[in-house]
Amino acid sequence: MPSFNKIIICGYLGRDPELKYSPSGTAVCKFSVATTERRKNSEGEQEEGTTWFRCVTFGRQAEVAEQYLSKGSPVYLEGRLRQEEFVDREGRTRTSLEVTVTDVQFLGSKQEKEERSATQTSEKKQAIQKALGATSKNLLSIEEDDIPFN
Repeated sequence: MPSFNKIIICGYLGRDPELKYSPSGTAVCKFSVATTERRKNSEGEQEEGTTWFRCVTFGRQAEVAEQYLSKGSPVYLEGRLRQEEFVDREGRTRTSLEVTVTDVQFLGSKQEKEERSATQTSEKKQAIQKALGATSKNLLSIEEDDIPFN
């Protein structure tokens, strides 16, 4: 009888995807996804449990994931699950779940993606403003079309 390893995850990105290329030129995209489970405990109170998955995808799918996903994006994934052991900074042996993603589907509406993008752009502008000590009038009035070399 054949065996197989398949996992389906429907969750939210915990951070922006990170795209790199292997020495052979293959695109490798890494990101984390969180799922949350709600249940009642023995006292009848609601509890939440969050599980984090480290995810990796390759090739064209990696490039598309990096382009269209961002922190907070809802996503549907299919892939293979691996459990990795590693030693942390304190010398303790820890385990981590990693998913080699074979299929990515972007969830949420186009409007939600645009709103998330606008919020992130606003947060980036505020961070730049704070770092430079500029006034909001000077910095926040700069638009992408105003940059001559873009």
